[in-house]
Formats: sequence, C-alpha cells, structure tokens
Amino acid sequence: MPIIHRSTLLVLLLFFSQLNTFYGQSNRMDVTPSRRIVNIVNFIRLLEPRDPAITEDVLYQTVEKQVALMKQYHLGGTFLLQYDALMDPRYQRLLKSLPKDQFEIGAWWELPQPLIEKAGIKWRGKYAWDWHSDIGFSVGYTPEEREKIIDVYFNDFKKIFGYYPKSVASWVIDAHSLNYMYDKYKIVASANCKDQVGTDGFTLWGGYWNQAYYPSRINAYMPAQHAEKQLPVPVFRMLGSDPIRQYADGGKVTTLEPVYPYAGGNEQWVHWFLDIFSSDPVLGFNYTQAGQENSFTWAAMQKGLEMQLPIIARLKQEGKVQVETMAQSGRWFRQMYKVTPSTTFAVTRDLNTSNKKTIWYNSRFYRTNLLWMNGHLRIDDIHLFNEAVPDKYLNSVTKVNQSFFYTLPVVDGFQWGERDNPAGFRLMEIKDGNEQEVSGGDPVFSNTGQSTTHVSWPGSKGSFEIDLQENKLIITTGKSNTDNWFLDLYVATGAKTAFQQVDSVRATYSFDGHTYYLAVTQGRVETHPMGGLYRIKPDHGTIVLKLQDD
Repeated sequence: MPIIHRSTLLVLLLFFSQLNTFYGQSNRMDVTPSRRIVNIVNFIRLLEPRDPAITEDVLYQTVEKQVALMKQYHLGGTFLLQYDALMDPRYQRLLKSLPKDQFEIGAWWELPQPLIEKAGIKWRGKYAWDWHSDIGFSVGYTPEEREKIIDVYFNDFKKIFGYYPKSVASWVIDAHSLNYMYDKYKIVASANCKDQVGTDGFTLWGGYWNQAYYPSRINAYMPAQHAEKQLPVPVFRMLGSDPIRQYADGGKVTTLEPVYPYAGGNEQWVHWFLDIFSSDPVLGFNYTQAGQENSFTWAAMQKGLEMQLPIIARLKQEGKVQVETMAQSGRWFRQMYKVTPSTTFAVTRDLNTSNKKTIWYNSRFYRTNLLWMNGHLRIDDIHLFNEAVPDKYLNSVTKVNQSFFYTLPVVDGFQWGERDNPAGFRLMEIKDGNEQEVSGGDPVFSNTGQSTTHVSWPGSKGSFEIDLQENKLIITTGKSNTDNWFLDLYVATGAKTAFQQVDSVRATYSFDGHTYYLAVTQGRVETHPMGGLYRIKPDHGTIVLKLQDD
C-alpha cells in the first residue's frame, strides 16, 4: 500500500467530501419523490342565519364529529375559527383539548358583528354574520379599519390560546390585511379560494393554479416575481379543484368538498382525484385541501368525509401523501423556496371513458394549461403575473356583494370560449393543401430540471416536443425540423377578450388598464386569415413564447 503524505490525504478527503455533498444533493433532487401535501382544514362559524334549522348546536356537533373522525383515522389538521366561534366557550374547550402536535387552531377571516363592533366600527349587516363581500370580508373595509379588526381578533385569540394564530384563510383576502398580519403578528401561512367566476359573489381568475405562491406585497392574488417585492407568506389554494372540470365549468364547484355528490361526495371521483394527485407526474410538489366548513352540517358531509378520510389515511400510511397542518406546510414552503416555485398538476387518465389529459404549469411569471381532447392539443389558458399590478382593494373597498381578483389573460379558455369548446391555441398543420388540427397519441410528461417540465406528444408526422420553462414556452418538431405547422388562437364568436393587435414579433393585450405583450422570440406572428385572433408560425421548426410581463 503506497504511503500518502498527510497534506495530500487532507486534500483528497476534502475533495471527496465536497464531491459526495455535490452528488448527494443532486441525487436527492432527482430521486426523492415529489411531496404531495394534504391539509385537512375545517373552518368554524358560530351561526348560520340562512337556514333556521341549522342551529348553533347543530354547528357545534358537526365540529365534534369532524374531530372524532380525524382522530379515528389518526389524521391531524387545522381548525380555523371565525371570531364569534372563537369567543364561544364550547369551541374553546373542544379545541384546547386537541393534541398540539397534530392539530392547529387558526383564523377564518370572515368578519361577524361582534368583531366589527369591538373594533369600533358600525355594523352594516342584516344578520350577526353576513356573508356578503362588502360586509363579511376585509375588502368591505378601509385599510385603517382592517388593522383595527385584525388587532381585536389576534389579541383576543392570544388571550384564549396563549399565542397568535399562525394560519389565516378566507375565500378572499386583501394585500393590506395580509401584510399587516405578517408584519405585526408573523403569520406563516394563508389560503384563498380556488379559481372560480362569480360563485357566491367571489371571482378569482387567472391565478397560480392550485399549490401555493408568494403574493405581491400589493396584490394578494398575484404571485410576485422577486423576493424583495413579495410577501413571504405562502398562500395555498383551497378546496381541491378538479384539474379538468373545475376550469371548464368555471362557476360550478367541482372539488374535494364532501358535500358535492358529483365530486367530493362521489366515491369514484374521489378515488380518481386522489389517485392522480398522489401518483401522476408532478414538478415541485402537489397540494390539496380536504375538509369542510361546519355550515354545511354533519348530515350533508358525513358520507363524503367518512369515505374520504380512510383513503387519505391509507395514502399517508403508504408514504404517498403527507398530511400536515397549514402552519407546517407554510414553514416547509418557506424553508424550501426563496421565491414562488414552478409546479405542475397533471392528469394522465381521466374519469370513466373520457380521453382528456391535461397539465397545469405554474411559475412566478405565468400559468398555462395544456389540454388534450380526442387526440388534439389545445393551449386553453395562459395568464401572466406582474407584481407591480395592485389588487382592486389595496386602498379601496367594495360596495357591492362581489369581489374581483384577476391576473393578466393571454388565453382564457373558459371566459373566451364555449362549453365543451374552450378558447385556446390550436396546433394546426397543412395536409393535402388543407389546414387541420394536428392529431396525436398520449402525451408523456417528465421533469428536466427544478423548474422545467417536458412534454413529448407523438403526432402523425413525428413528435412535438414542448418545454414549459419558468418564463417561456417552447414548441419544436424536434429532428424533423419542419415549419409545416402553426398555432392558431381561436375564441368564441362575440367573446370579449383582452387582445388588441399584433406585429411580427408580439401580440398586444390590454386588461383592467394595464397593457402587456405575448412576445415571440422565435417564430413570427401574423394576423389570422380566417377568423381566429392571430397565428404564430415556427422558425426552423420551433416556436418560443416569452411568458413574462416586463
């Protein structure tokens, strides 16, 4: 055995240590299964004035049943308290009895009469809890009033539980409130409603699809692009949206909520949803929220919850999902990501005989949806994100029973299309002198980096290769390098869109007073010859879309 000098040995040991660290990190990145997070979140109201049969006792007993069922299957979770329920001794006793290492108590940010009046503000509601946007939610109050309301809730919460709440969720919540809650009280997680149009008076459309994001300091719904412009509180998207039908239906609720018999209360749908959630390809991490507010009552949710929780428990035991509290997920997100990550939610097999497949891709710059129907591809959604665009309620209030949160639409399949025929870019080709949609087989999804997903789609004349990158989308025909194809953007007749005009390198849009562009850095843009909005042709077999609002 040759003798190695001491100094040489130390250098070699240091080299191999660094090499092992490098490859160890690389291997962990490549082989560790993506995290699939389930938050079981039940939020609690004291009263339900819309139905006299739903008494305070009925609502309390619903929460008791939820607690018992979660304990039965050894599943922890988060209970979020509306202020009137927070001040009720029964809920205090029940929730204080829960094991702190499994359950979290936080804030549900609907604003009932006792909270508003204790903050010194006149109550404008018809009932002690009024569900209208301009009365029961923070967007109905001035920024100064919001701070007073927050101070009352957080201080009373601490008097009862001994600490400030770490998680705060609501159907809609404004940027000023979130900033104040973080800056003064150091919340670690928030959540808002799934994407929807008009349901219960709330429109949230075009945001980070599912998962979670860091919002802009001036827009709670808009992902920020830079760490210095973001609020470092991850906002999770609630309710477990069906990746195909929730978007296609827009105003309908197709989610994991157990009270809906065609979705979260349907055993076939639930098995399908949780199967794709836990096993289909994913970039970054996947997320869903289970649970239900007590206003629906135990009678309505019992069947669905008793069916769902054993499935979630089994997936947890098998190591396929992680069941966490919102605060645990928020802390994990902060540890993992300095800025909003790129993530996907894919469907490789749909329900029943449907042959639809889809992938949602999100980054801090944009979101997009690729949808395959009957062997054809449609890019039916592209929304850009811009941290400099404020939300409507940063400094003002809503005075109607509606609130609106948007990003910047480039393609809006639901709002610009028709039922079963979403608007979107269609992949077209010329065959025998005629224009037609490209036909192909099943797409294959794979991750090619921490922020990039690759889609390989076999077509009739070779494969199309699609790369979804953090700020661009690339489509190429690969080795065939042909230009005998193009993208056509079609919308429904009479659709009101944000599109303005095109030149050879970009399409111009204007929405809500903001002008922005879809830049084509490889390929060329043309006015559509036959009724579409415009056409994008490849250059040397490739189209590159820059998806970043500068």
